Amino acid sequence: MSYWSPPEPRRVHLLVVDEGVDELKPLLETLRGAGYRITLAFAAMEGYRRATTLQMDLVLLDVGLGSTDGFAACRLLKADPATADIPVIFLTSSASLEERLTGLRAGAVDYIVKPFDPAEVMARVEIHLALAESRRSRIAPSTKSASPPDRPATNGDGAPGSGTDRMLMQAAERLILADLSHVLPLRELAARVGTHEKRLSRVFKELANRTVFEFVREARLHEAHRLLLESAMRIEEIAAAVGFSSAANFATAFREYFNCTPSACRQAGVGRRAPDT
Repeated sequence: MSYWSPPEPRRVHLLVVDEGVDELKPLLETLRGAGYRITLAFAAMEGYRRATTLQMDLVLLDVGLGSTDGFAACRLLKADPATADIPVIFLTSSASLEERLTGLRAGAVDYIVKPFDPAEVMARVEIHLALAESRRSRIAPSTKSASPPDRPATNGDGAPGSGTDRMLMQAAERLILADLSHVLPLRELAARVGTHEKRLSRVFKELANRTVFEFVREARLHEAHRLLLESAMRIEEIAAAVGFSSAANFATAFREYFNCTPSACRQAGVGRRAPDT
């Protein structure tokens, strides 16, 4: 007679992305000893690809990973709906405030400076796993049971319309929209999301039907339009806030795009809101 036995609970799966895995041996032994399943990657894009294909619960990500750094990988993970909720903890040998802030702004939940005590990393991993589980438990059952949106097929080589292309564009858009007054040059923007200028330009042209420059310009003008209607900022202040070099340049671009001047747009908006005030 055979007896059915329930499957063992799924072990928590951690992704560790670091070039110098040898120095992490004490940490890896501690994590494995606690029952965690560990997957290793030695480069940023390798880590990103593994996170999108395997069921990860948390990512430990080194910052210094060669030409494509950990920040780029983190931005891609946070731009991808399939991986956006995975907690990312940065591991780094740098203790600079600027680097820590960059990591947190990229979407990381924590930052640990090397050399570290494995027990401290274990404690932080457990805390962020518990927080992630708490967030999931608050999701309504109807949301949990909803079928996930179909993800675009990707062949891993950045073919037009691939999932990787879409994630690159979304990550770049997030960087642009985060600070319209100081948009990065195209080369640096591409590097920040783990690619090069030519590919990022092609991705925007094929998926958004506009160049990166055109996307930035439209984003600035739409944000300016919102500020004109919803804020008391002066037109000169709005122009500077969205990245125009002068109020005159802003007014010319705004008139060409919206077929009215900024002041006329604001006046018309005030007129439309007057009966409700």
